Amino acid sequence: MKQLHKFALDSFDKFALAAACAVLLATSSPAQNFSEIKPSPQQTAWQDLEFGVILHFSTNTFLDREWGDGTADPKVFNPASFDPDQWMQAIQASGAKYVVLVAKHHDGFCLWPTAQTDYSIKASPWKDGKGDIVGEVARAARKYGLKFGVYLSPWDRHDPCYKDPAAYDKYYLSELEELASNYGDLVEFWLDGAGSAGHVYDFKKIIETLRTYQPNTLVFADTGLFEYGDARWVGTESGRVPYENWNVIDRHGYLRWRPIEADTPLRNLHWFWHPNDEASLKSLDELLETYDQTVGRGAQLMLGVAPDNRGLLPDSDAARLKEFGAAIKARYSHNLALEHAATTPEQAAALDGNPDTFWSAPQGSHHSTLEVNFAKPITFNRALTMEWLNDGQHIQKYAIEIWDSQTSKWKPVAQAQAIGHKKIDTFPAVTASRVRLNIQSSTTEAQIREFQIYSVK
Repeated sequence: MKQLHKFALDSFDKFALAAACAVLLATSSPAQNFSEIKPSPQQTAWQDLEFGVILHFSTNTFLDREWGDGTADPKVFNPASFDPDQWMQAIQASGAKYVVLVAKHHDGFCLWPTAQTDYSIKASPWKDGKGDIVGEVARAARKYGLKFGVYLSPWDRHDPCYKDPAAYDKYYLSELEELASNYGDLVEFWLDGAGSAGHVYDFKKIIETLRTYQPNTLVFADTGLFEYGDARWVGTESGRVPYENWNVIDRHGYLRWRPIEADTPLRNLHWFWHPNDEASLKSLDELLETYDQTVGRGAQLMLGVAPDNRGLLPDSDAARLKEFGAAIKARYSHNLALEHAATTPEQAAALDGNPDTFWSAPQGSHHSTLEVNFAKPITFNRALTMEWLNDGQHIQKYAIEIWDSQTSKWKPVAQAQAIGHKKIDTFPAVTASRVRLNIQSSTTEAQIREFQIYSVK
């Protein structure tokens, strides 16, 4: 009995200790709430870029391949008319704000004169092995006002050391150190986990190495690499966000600000250039729909562009990029709220066409409205709304409404949950002289950078 009694006391002591620890943890580490998670300054600056291009150009370009197996002879890489300025002129015209170059794809061929391997442009006939694609593309991007980033594939199907995890980790980190320290500020680092052949990468060390030289670079990664990324993959290569887009996501009970980047190629299913492939070029209508379903749903659009074996963007691709940029500009160049609304001082910050200013609802409010009045009825079919996200994403339900003079009631023409960085709502054309953004639910006072109204044909 004494032994049993002692066991009971010991058990009670252990239980009491565990309970005390639980209380201590609860008070020192309060439970996270989605609305309390805030972005870093780097993340909000990156989200304001909205539209980027990823460039695929390597030995695959000369062999009619999408995925190389690491056996391509470097001598096949010899673009006779390499001109990254031509690329950047078309990309700039598209409206993109940054480019990410695939510096090494899964085949292991490097587009810069790395000291880690001879399987690079050093072994190619291009510029007698003395060229540097990464350097020239970086300079051209910045010349045309575009930010520059890189993709360095962790999977390497060429180098023999890939079979030795410790040796390959050292090899990969040395390549990363070269890219991170020799090519200026990098806006984004793509951390794609495609392939692996059973190799478990040292992602922690990869990020530590990158941050040593590039503290402000945004890391794009799959949601599975939740701990290591700053932005997340949308889940498909369709370039569309098919769900309500919340910037904060939950992974194993931990919440983090992870905005979406949605990638899709300019040519259907093709990231690299292929000969006799004109039918795969996406139409302008397809690209505009993609824009509305990525940028228009609060995400980043990452469009895949591929130079051909001359080292130039095909004429049709360059023309389509310019056409796309012109169409987006035409669609969103006449903000009816800015051009025709009678604006009060209280409303001005949301209707001034300047995303650096924002309107705030009454402090502590969970429901609010932002009304726009016109001297005479206007016809429109689209609304663009931007939430100020520096303090987090707070709007949880909203509607775009018009005043129906016949019924003397507000009538919704669009409604949803998330607004986030930018939300473009489309609907059948309506005519009204009073329009409002009805924020039906917000975790605290709503803050709106822009509320814009358009008539798009």
